Parts: sequence; C-alpha cells; structure tokens
Amino acid sequence: MDLIEIAPQANPPVCKILDYGKYNYELQKKEKLQRKNQQVIQLKEIRLHPNTDDHDVEFKVRHARNFIEEGNKVKVSVLFKGRELAYVEIGENLLKNFIEKLSDIAKVEDDIKFEGRVMHAILVPDKTKKKSKKN
Repeated sequence: MDLIEIAPQANPPVCKILDYGKYNYELQKKEKLQRKNQQVIQLKEIRLHPNTDDHDVEFKVRHARNFIEEGNKVKVSVLFKGRELAYVEIGENLLKNFIEKLSDIAKVEDDIKFEGRVMHAILVPDKTKKKSKKN
C-alpha cells in the first residue's frame, strides 16, 4: 500500500492509502475511455470558381451537406484566376448562395474573407437546428 496524493490543488491536499499499481491502471483506463469517446472534427474543403455552373454548385452543396451531417467543418473556397479578380462580387454572391443553401443544418463559423486570390468561409454543424429538425 502507498500514500497517493489524489488532489494536490485542494486545501489541504487530499491523499489516500492505495495500491499504486492499481491506481495507475485505473487512471490509464479512464484516459483510454475518454480518448475513445472523443470525436475528431476534420476540416473538409470545397473549391469553386466564379464561373461554376448551377448544377455543379448543387453537386458540391450535396457533398458539403454530407460532410456537415457527419459532423465535420466545411471550408468553402472560391478561387480566382487571372482576370476573374475583376469580378469579385460574382464569387461573393456564389459563396452567399452556397451558405444560404446549407443554412438549415449549418452555421457560419468564419465569415467570408478574401485572402490573395481566394475568398472563403467556414461552416460548422449547427446542433440546435439538427435537434429541431428531428422533433
């Protein structure tokens, strides 16, 4: 049996008389269970161009919807090449339209930003909208 300090930050510190090997084993089991129940969220990216057709956008919206329903974040990017930079408002409208189509299951985490030749926004699953949809 060993004297084990359970809560060193408490005032006074809490100690117990336990078998150290058994205590260490229990801690490892708890940590393993926490890692097992932890959900890993990935960032998936969907790339568009300002001249992307309506059908192609709908196709990409379906993919984004699947990613969000799986619990992943989605980064929607509009890439500009060459003279397309003169028509930034077309890309912005495309992004706003994309966000609007997913507004029933997702919310905007990072609003529309323009960096270099790329305009992007990040969408995350909205837990409140998902619950209200089921009820």
